[in-house]
Amino acid sequence: MCKAGPVSRSIEQPLNARSRRTRQAILAATRALLEERGLDALTMAAVAERVGVSRRGLYLHFASRGELVAALFDYVAGVEGLERSLEHVWAAPDSPAALTEWAHHLARYHPNVLAVDRAVQQVRTHDPDARRHYERANAAQLANCRRLTRWLAREGRLAEPWTEESGAALLWSLVSSEVIGGLLEEQGWSREELGERLALLYRRTLVAGDG
Repeated sequence: MCKAGPVSRSIEQPLNARSRRTRQAILAATRALLEERGLDALTMAAVAERVGVSRRGLYLHFASRGELVAALFDYVAGVEGLERSLEHVWAAPDSPAALTEWAHHLARYHPNVLAVDRAVQQVRTHDPDARRHYERANAAQLANCRRLTRWLAREGRLAEPWTEESGAALLWSLVSSEVIGGLLEEQGWSREELGERLALLYRRTLVAGDG
């Protein structure tokens, strides 16, 4: 009996590790399919075939296509370094500098997740899992925007007639696949131009005495 505990744990740990590897492989394959062939090609059968698992095996990890797409956003955020990118914003010495870093964060990070974000938006109207994820992501983005405008107001740098709420709403409206994708893909801006021009727009609009 004294050996039962260690033997059980040694069996359980590889199974858990194997399950995590399979989940990561599924998410990586989903991202590749989405970016290569678009949303219409992203079916559970196509993902299972790409990974080399049965459809039943895939459903053991993700109960629906919407759940898979929603999980993909968090996966991509980890792979692309969302938290590391945001650290530059919150480590800024003052609120105007943080606003500039926010613009560069958008230019640095969001182009990498455009395909995934668009996919979530397309399925959210009829898939409750995707809709819940979309609402959670929106809430997180708005919270970051409010944090920035509160910082500006606290330092006396928020320009009139903006309030913390209206300023946050403006910033939030520009965290958009349509805006960022349109400027990069349709207008031909580089990421550097996007960051610099958004920073200029933000500061001249929201920062008192900066225009």
